[in-house]
Amino acid sequence: MAKRTSLQGFWSSRLAFILAVTGSAVGLGNIWKFPYVTGEYGGGAFVLMYLAFVFIIGLPTMMSEILIGRRGRRNPVTTMQLVGEEESGRSAWKYVGLMGVCGGILILSYYSVVAGWAVAYIPKAASGAFVGSDAATVKSLFNTLTGDPWALLGWHSLFMGLTVFVVARGVERGLEQAVRILMPALVIMLVILLVYSIRHGDFMAAVNYMFRPNWDDISFEGALVALGQALFTLSVGMGAVMAYGAYLPEETNIGTAAITVVLADTTIAILAGLVIFPVVFGFGMAAGGGPGLIFQTLPLAFGGMPGGVVFGTVFFVLLSFAAWTSAIGLIEPAVAWANEQFSVPRSKATLAIGGLIWLIGVLSVLSFNVLKDEKYHTPLGTLFDTIEFITSNVMLPLGALLIVIFAGWVMCRNSTSDELKMGSGLRYDMWRFAARYIAPIAVIAVFLHSLGLLSRFTNG
Repeated sequence: MAKRTSLQGFWSSRLAFILAVTGSAVGLGNIWKFPYVTGEYGGGAFVLMYLAFVFIIGLPTMMSEILIGRRGRRNPVTTMQLVGEEESGRSAWKYVGLMGVCGGILILSYYSVVAGWAVAYIPKAASGAFVGSDAATVKSLFNTLTGDPWALLGWHSLFMGLTVFVVARGVERGLEQAVRILMPALVIMLVILLVYSIRHGDFMAAVNYMFRPNWDDISFEGALVALGQALFTLSVGMGAVMAYGAYLPEETNIGTAAITVVLADTTIAILAGLVIFPVVFGFGMAAGGGPGLIFQTLPLAFGGMPGGVVFGTVFFVLLSFAAWTSAIGLIEPAVAWANEQFSVPRSKATLAIGGLIWLIGVLSVLSFNVLKDEKYHTPLGTLFDTIEFITSNVMLPLGALLIVIFAGWVMCRNSTSDELKMGSGLRYDMWRFAARYIAPIAVIAVFLHSLGLLSRFTNG
């Protein structure tokens, strides 16, 4: 089959691709979820489980999405349609790509709101707003922010504006230039904060919390959490990896690139924990996860530590950068689709998609204040909770499942072998076995767990 050429351009190097995919994978979850669940579900034992799952299941799934993207060389919708027609004679596979595009739009609509909180906390930290604060004051600062729809709307708008600015400039001038600056800056800030945490926090308590193997804490529930983290920390299932794969030069080895991304993503998540928890434990606070950890527990610690103004400011810049690189990956599939499907300039496609995401995001903004009352809730909670549940627990697992089934069962051996450039030896057979059997079963388990359908096993 004649090779296609990407309509959006190409990454200039393997490094650019790795930085972009790592940037998409590294997000708020790496910083506020991974360290916490590591400590809660067995420390070092959880890390070992996670690493096993990420290489046995997460890696083959990511490789599957990249190879489909490079095979099609188009946006996820058209790629799934073209490759689906070539491999099975069916164009209906395009709906898998469409689900990924829609999932990215919906995820970014609420992700942008939360990322706006991180941006809003940069001037708060820099101005010394947390200095000398007690728990009630810090909680009040957060509640004041989320309770003000106009403030939230402003930060949401700023974050979306920054994202649109980068993506509108294209692959090389926009996405690549951004990740070449943001990712090294993110790592440098992590290292600086790590050194500070070692000097001023309880570093050994954090190491014990995250890495001492607590085999008694290992459970079926913990295994499923590790499995879910291994799969979705890599941004698979929503089209970002497929879109980025479409821009991957032909000579780049997919397996090597994917392994590098997996290692980088895991390293950053672990470093984030070693930055956060020495500070938390050093001030005698309880470990936690989620927004409460980032926007209440940590600011309280920043307010009482030496150099807390600088530490807090750099931390929230770091958090904003991590969210920004993820946002770029979330919007890119939809922008590429609009650009190619409707033949509109990329800049206009980005503005249109960005405007749509901003508009949907208003619902999440209002769910923290104007629409907070229960009469505006759905059976799943607030509008924010509802959109988050549908995307995280239904669309992402379903997308990942269908993508890995497509690569493992629908695409012929010659096509996948040609893209992976592994030949037909043991390495290829290992990937194919994982893609056909292990990964689908694992994704189904995560899917059922996320819907609460395995509770009888996890609560036993």
